Amino acid sequence: MTIDNRGLEPPQPMMRTLKALDKLNSGESLAIINDRRPLFLYEELDDRGYAHETEAQEDGSFKITITKSGD
Repeated sequence: MTIDNRGLEPPQPMMRTLKALDKLNSGESLAIINDRRPLFLYEELDDRGYAHETEAQEDGSFKITITKSGD
């Protein structure tokens, strides 16, 4: 699943992302596209034990792939 958060004002991107993450099963991934690096989201992901990888996109946005670890 991919969520496009571009054009949204904080805290909407983070709220949409966390809501979607709650629906993930272990081992599943979610990709989000944000206008900027989600620095506060990274802290939340680390606290919750999610793996994440960020890729800068050609248009200046960032694609973050988040994976729920298997339990």
